[in-house]
Amino acid sequence: MAIKAVIFDLDGTITRPFFDFDAIRAEMGLGKDSGPILESMEKMAPEQRRRAEEILYFHERWAVTQSRLNTGTKRTLSALRRAQIYIGILTRNRRANALAIAQKHSLRFDAAIGREDGPVKPDAFGVLKLCRQFSVKPEQTLVVGDYLFDLLSARASGAVAVLLTNNNRAEEFSKHADFTIEKIGQVLEIIEVRNST
Repeated sequence: MAIKAVIFDLDGTITRPFFDFDAIRAEMGLGKDSGPILESMEKMAPEQRRRAEEILYFHERWAVTQSRLNTGTKRTLSALRRAQIYIGILTRNRRANALAIAQKHSLRFDAAIGREDGPVKPDAFGVLKLCRQFSVKPEQTLVVGDYLFDLLSARASGAVAVLLTNNNRAEEFSKHADFTIEKIGQVLEIIEVRNST
């Protein structure tokens, strides 16, 4: 089935990996093995959670100011735009930060969904919402990311899971991917093959 939309993760996919999640956990008083930060924050007492949110917001704002695009990002997005393929962003970050990244680097997304919009990845919510917004089927959609949750959200929604292998745990995650790529521009090759058959 032809690909009509590509949904990208933000941190580590559109931009180069930046966050030191272990350092953020330590600052919040969480152990290294405490699991994903957002899920850990849900279990916190109100005052501890408020402090943890401040810490996370600080790191996220700093990441925007320090952000650098992954090699080939602008060229890839321009090629998708020329091909009239929808471009979505699905992030566990805040939507405002995705839009700030777009503004800083002169990128255009057709839509962005952040953690304030509903259940976060690995839930299927964001992928399905973007597919509805674009009037495309999940099976006509690539979900591209560098982390396990990107792949699981693709699988849960029936979309095509694409792993960008710039995470040091990529080999562990790859069994959940339909395609594995080393550079973001390789999504264009996947689309070319899918759309020519």
